[in-house]
Amino acid sequence: MTGLREQQKADRHRRILDAASALFRNLGYEAARMEDIAELARVSPGTVYNYFGYKGDVLVAIVAMEVEEILGDGALMIDRPHHNVEEAVSSLIAHYYDHSLVYLNKEMWRMAMALSIRDPNGPVSLRYTALDQQLADQICQLLKRLQIAGLVTAGLDTVAIGQMIFNNLNMMFMEFVKDERMPLSLLKTRVTQQNAPLLRLICSKVA
Repeated sequence: MTGLREQQKADRHRRILDAASALFRNLGYEAARMEDIAELARVSPGTVYNYFGYKGDVLVAIVAMEVEEILGDGALMIDRPHHNVEEAVSSLIAHYYDHSLVYLNKEMWRMAMALSIRDPNGPVSLRYTALDQQLADQICQLLKRLQIAGLVTAGLDTVAIGQMIFNNLNMMFMEFVKDERMPLSLLKTRVTQQNAPLLRLICSKVA
């Protein structure tokens, strides 16, 4: 019975997030109400509030759902055999960007970022920062994997380099969500071009 209750709880949680994602897209974050989310998710408003304290919590939970799926697929990508540093890093970053608009649109990302900045020590900001750190860590893991394979020069600090790459892709993603007219393809092209000189420098001479 415990397993069934946990599954039902997980199903309700997912229905709430899917409903919120649809409403935030269609109505806008500000216009959508918790009661609207409850109605679309086929649960009571009280149930929504039991899971989430306020609308910002729901939005960051959608961000977390997005990032968790990205990280899961990214882990599989890291485990594949790699033969080229630029190709491996660019593919992982492209995967991040391609998945970034599955559950959120640009307006939702802007609001999530604003909520995280508004209260730097609050739970929303701390969770958002932790998600960013997980993505940065995954890039570092990829670089370490490439270094072990002999593709990245031995002795280089793959953590520092990975953080640099993440900081750039994160900054460029913020520019992307600020500009409603910028297509995802242009974001990926620009970041690939920006990363290319650094990735060529760290390639092993014997690779």
